[in-house]
Amino acid sequence: MRILCFAQFLFFRRCAISTKNLLINDEIKEKEVRVFDENNNPMGIMEFEKAKEYAYDKGYDIALIAPQATPPVCRVMDYGKYCYERDKKEKENKKKQQTIEVKEVQLSCRIEQHDFDTKVKRAIDFLSKGNKVRVALRFKGREMAHQDRGHEVIERFIEACAEYGTVDKKPVLEGRQISLNIAPIKK
Repeated sequence: MRILCFAQFLFFRRCAISTKNLLINDEIKEKEVRVFDENNNPMGIMEFEKAKEYAYDKGYDIALIAPQATPPVCRVMDYGKYCYERDKKEKENKKKQQTIEVKEVQLSCRIEQHDFDTKVKRAIDFLSKGNKVRVALRFKGREMAHQDRGHEVIERFIEACAEYGTVDKKPVLEGRQISLNIAPIKK
């Protein structure tokens, strides 16, 4: 019987914890497996207990890579190093992702020219930063009877932002408001 020192016990205990998609060490319940060594060289088909013993003697873990294959494929690897590299790649991929936020600009059909210009500048600022802009024009009270004025304001807004963005979602009347989305123009 094999005697383990405390450090080896902690090592094997840590490695027995399962990951998102890999089964390792004692979690694998297969009898025969195809094994690849730590350098990814094929070792052939062998009993799982012999493969596990080989991995433990080398100070590595054995992981089930392809459980659906016949026989299942296992690889001898340093599991801690594998987790570290996987997490590092995930962090790099998150850094490379660009998040697009949707900013909202609210208008009314009785908006004055100066307020309109301010809203246009704000929308252009959002578009130049790569964000989408949602434009909402709300009708209050009896303004619903004059929807044509609201559509005129929306058309003026689209023309003012045409240089920086394109209409992603056409103007739609939803209840008491007209809304549309403007997406930034890619450079």
